[in-house]
Amino acid sequence: MIPLPPVPMPDHLVEVARAFEQGEREPVEPRNAATVVLMRPSTDGPDVYYMRRQVSMDFAAGMAVFPGGGVDPRDFDTEVAWGGPGPDVWAERLGCDAETARALVCTAVRETFEESGVLLAGPSADEVVADTTGDDWEADRVALESRELSMTDFLNRRGLVLRTDLLGVWDAWLTPVFEPKRYRTWFFVAVLPEGQRTRDVSSESSSVVWLPARTAAVQAENGELAMMPPTYLTSLEVGTFGSPEDVLVEAGSRSASMFTPSVEPLDDGFTLSMPDRLRPLVAERHR
Repeated sequence: MIPLPPVPMPDHLVEVARAFEQGEREPVEPRNAATVVLMRPSTDGPDVYYMRRQVSMDFAAGMAVFPGGGVDPRDFDTEVAWGGPGPDVWAERLGCDAETARALVCTAVRETFEESGVLLAGPSADEVVADTTGDDWEADRVALESRELSMTDFLNRRGLVLRTDLLGVWDAWLTPVFEPKRYRTWFFVAVLPEGQRTRDVSSESSSVVWLPARTAAVQAENGELAMMPPTYLTSLEVGTFGSPEDVLVEAGSRSASMFTPSVEPLDDGFTLSMPDRLRPLVAERHR
């Protein structure tokens, strides 16, 4: 068994965090990123797609994560075909400028396709691609992943538009200041489009699995599935909903507020903080 959050921090890490707090060290500049909680219905609430990152990765090695990754400069392209709420609307929802919002939405759609084979795009703003399992789709996916092909060129060549209305805003996390590699990550939610199938395709994952969010959280608590705190807490929260549609309804009322975990007292030691709205949910797991 592993302890549930809040988890006591090792003394050496507390000292490192204190050095940053006192200005003795400079934090690394974070990189913008997007991740997508991809869902489908199950008899036990929302089923979620998890990837286990390769143990050789230099960030979150061996951890179960949602599809996602860093913003690519070409994700800022203003010529990308667009359907659904515009960048200005997304900027308000994501708590950033319109240029960054455009890039984050493009990153979310691109990374989901690269890492699961699922494409949130269609021939029009009212349609979505029904099947992306063919060899030609795989060739494009590989080209996107290797950055040989931009999202804009990929969509334009196929006559597709981003279905931004298929995404919902869930949360936003900034890696603590004392971490050597930091990300400013916006969390999106989306439902697996009808007819599409996920595939174990990403070069960054060693395995993939669909699990009810609440089951994944329990497995993390039992030490069966390694997760970073934001992934665990997101799974725990999504698992309280009855269906993916319920999650999307909740997402429709949310706007992202970037949360950076800080060091706070815990018994005789210290731990990392969490968003206040999640504290009752975590406390309930301790009962």
